[in-house]
Amino acid sequence: MRGRLGWYLCLVIGVMGLLCGAAQAQKRGGVLTMPLLDSPASPSLHEEATVTVVVPFMGLFNNLIVYDQHKPRNEDSTIIPDLATQWSWDVTRTRLTFLLRDGVTWHDGKPFTSADVKCTWDMVSGLTPGKIRKSPRKEWFANLESITVNGPLEVTFNLRRPQPSMLAMLASGYSPVYPCHVSSADMRTRPIGTGPFRFVEYKMNEIIRLERNPTYWKPGLPYLDGIEVPVVTSRATRMLGLVSGKYDISFPTDPTVGLVRDLKQQAPAVQCTIRPIGNSNLIINRDAPPFDNADIRQALALTLDHKAFNTIMNEGVDGIGASMLFEPDGIWGVPPAMLATFPGYGSDIVASRDRARALMAKAGYGPDKRLAVKIFTRNLSTFRDPALILADHLKEIYIDAELDVVDTPQFYNRVFKKDYQIGMNATGYSLDDPDQVFYENYGCGSIRNYTNYCNRDIQALFDAQSQEGDVTKRKQMVWEIERRLLEDVARPVTYYGQQAGCWQSYVKNYSIMVNSIYNGWRFEDVWLDK
Repeated sequence: MRGRLGWYLCLVIGVMGLLCGAAQAQKRGGVLTMPLLDSPASPSLHEEATVTVVVPFMGLFNNLIVYDQHKPRNEDSTIIPDLATQWSWDVTRTRLTFLLRDGVTWHDGKPFTSADVKCTWDMVSGLTPGKIRKSPRKEWFANLESITVNGPLEVTFNLRRPQPSMLAMLASGYSPVYPCHVSSADMRTRPIGTGPFRFVEYKMNEIIRLERNPTYWKPGLPYLDGIEVPVVTSRATRMLGLVSGKYDISFPTDPTVGLVRDLKQQAPAVQCTIRPIGNSNLIINRDAPPFDNADIRQALALTLDHKAFNTIMNEGVDGIGASMLFEPDGIWGVPPAMLATFPGYGSDIVASRDRARALMAKAGYGPDKRLAVKIFTRNLSTFRDPALILADHLKEIYIDAELDVVDTPQFYNRVFKKDYQIGMNATGYSLDDPDQVFYENYGCGSIRNYTNYCNRDIQALFDAQSQEGDVTKRKQMVWEIERRLLEDVARPVTYYGQQAGCWQSYVKNYSIMVNSIYNGWRFEDVWLDK
């Protein structure tokens, strides 16, 4: 009651024109600065698959619909209009129609119409082949049969079967509308959107610059004059820059639990939100010896000590989960008591490793004949550090591992070529939705199914849960899929990383989402109170 009365008092005072928290008058001007930990391959959101693309470039674009940028948890109830003013399903739940906003223009002054929507998803879904170099989220829209337009301000997505999650995927930060009149090649070098900011320049390994869009269709926005994102590969340098005030915000997945504690000691005014950013997972080349052997793959899963990963990586703060984000942050996470009965998640790690050693012995390995392997990983601490822990766990089951560390462009090139034995990968949470997680990471033929894992029986379960409209029933189906994937050692999760987004106290109206690291970076109504 006390807090509520205080809120009402703040509201009244704000209406009177006095300063009170979020009721402060917004200030225009200033350039928001944020260090970037790595250089993305291009600014094209529809062609890239890393958070280092969507965070600096989401503000160039708009979606049809979008998650409310100030609601911390992405849910269906937090989806709001963007370039669409309203949407509706037909009675079969296979036709999703959007009415579009009139008077919106692209950064080059050309009008936005329904043709742009059709062009975008024809391209992304592969309905029009060859229009895009690669489409990492093609599997999101595999159920899309066609797109029809009815005049310049109405468009319908025609689905092969019901799919409630279509709205969630269209609301993702990875689902902007692209202009029909700009080639995909140009979108990789000088992207054009309808968003609050316009592209100025991107110098790889140096800096990204955006400027205010003076003709943005939302009156009065954005408040900022621009955004500058220098590429700073040293985490220590990034943290020192935040402490000194050189940077206004951290990269939103950068500070660890320990670093947040240090930041608060050195710069008490800095604010931080710690939340899950995704999981580290083991990718396995199942098509080449020795990991074409199912017993050895099963041994890998059984030797993983999830609690140890949590303790070492983030001081025990991390939650334990499978493919879906754990409770309570995640909506679809397997309940802990049930998860403890799944392969590799029991509390008795000694017994689990005994079973793993027995499987290795069956495959011909033991104390006198150890298996030498390389753990392939990316040259970032969030990849390297868990890879070192994995190497320690593998020693327990007669496997001696050394790290094979490469830079980001080489990492993904080799992943797609399957030029590795096992690898430590990190998967950020773009959507807290089973369709995104299952189809993208485990779906037969998905470009982001890095191991080319394919189980047609489990794929049929993906389709069944996807069209289930009852959330309670769908959760039961999702949890059964989780169990089956673990039994198949499809892509074992080692731990969930808990890291923070931090910002200076003068950065106002800035929100951190707790179950996605890809959806909250429009920055259109953020302002600097300095």
